[in-house]
Amino acid sequence: MRSLFTFRIPLWFVMPLLAVLSVAMLAIGYYAATRLSTPCPLAAEDCQKLNRLYAAWDLIKENYVDPEAANTDALVDGAITGLVDSLGDKGHSRYMSPKDAAQEREALDGTFEGIGAYLSEREGYVIIAAPIEGAPAEKAGVLPGDRILTVDGVDMKSATISELQAKVRGPSGTTVVLEILHESGETETISIVRQSIDIPSVTWSMLPGNVAHIHLNQFSAQANDDMRTAVRAAQAGGATAIILDLRNNPGGYVDQLMSVAGQFLPTDSTVLIEETRDKTRTPYNTDDTPLVPDLPMVVLINSNSASAAEILSAALQYAKRAYLIGEPTFGTATVLRPFDLDAGAQIRLGTTQWLTPSGDVVRGVGIKPDEIIVLGNLSDTLSPKLAAALSGDELRASKDTQLTAAYNHLVK
Repeated sequence: MRSLFTFRIPLWFVMPLLAVLSVAMLAIGYYAATRLSTPCPLAAEDCQKLNRLYAAWDLIKENYVDPEAANTDALVDGAITGLVDSLGDKGHSRYMSPKDAAQEREALDGTFEGIGAYLSEREGYVIIAAPIEGAPAEKAGVLPGDRILTVDGVDMKSATISELQAKVRGPSGTTVVLEILHESGETETISIVRQSIDIPSVTWSMLPGNVAHIHLNQFSAQANDDMRTAVRAAQAGGATAIILDLRNNPGGYVDQLMSVAGQFLPTDSTVLIEETRDKTRTPYNTDDTPLVPDLPMVVLINSNSASAAEILSAALQYAKRAYLIGEPTFGTATVLRPFDLDAGAQIRLGTTQWLTPSGDVVRGVGIKPDEIIVLGNLSDTLSPKLAAALSGDELRASKDTQLTAAYNHLVK
């Protein structure tokens, strides 16, 4: 049956409609080209090389025996970690997952939940640089130089510092079981109840002969205030000399470095020179009136003294304000700038580097002490608390030969 009605579109309506449809199709095509497929933003040669990364990604996702291990988050974290580590600033410039970034901020703010120990690297392995005084790790018998073999039965021999931190840290009140290899070669299994850790920036004690032994653990947010408190207490206690212990200090905030340096150096002393990637140099000078401008002073450093700890020791050495004893430092002096990524992840990238007041490069070189003394074992290191329990003769006979040398230098 034929319809009783015939519907015809006028020509005057058809032409504008076709124009609108054409524009819409062009818009959709442009959106698809720019949004639905992302062109490589790099130079053509670099884009071509990235094809290897994409090919590796596909191979892993399609062929690896454990599909759960090849999850996207893990692959992305691993790829970015590799990118940053390839720069050669390993241990300083680094990628941090959202969890790692949050833990790093907690540590520099002075609190976190865990066992309370500083970690470092030696010969490709993660070791305990030092347990925090009074923390669960120290109370349980963890020693400097210890290597963590397993955590709760999981093999951690090849773990990175970040991986080990993530495994060991946990809510206060929970228990973690560590298998430890001591420097003596003895293995021990230790159960530790995690606690909320308040990290002291500074600990100190008075040694025989009125020598203040001040250990600056890290340049955290309260380092300057804690150092000022310790120095004033030492002065009130009659200190005639200072041993500033920067061993195992991993560095921290540059503003805290400058303020701490200002307590020992004359006003307007150069602490460091900042050098940008285009070789522009800017000196950083103290602007405070020093608390102790002329009290005799020895600084202790070792291979775990890094970043801000290296710069402070170099500044005191350059100004002839202190005598340096110990081992050459780590050799990391890049200025870290945080770059936030999605989901709370972060890249901390060395965008400039610090030079000594004389213009010497620290990165990859370190600071050489005036007197080199290599400690037999890290576990021989005496904290201010342990050193204060010794007489002068016992201190001179201790296995902490670096502290002994510092003491002998100041107390004849």
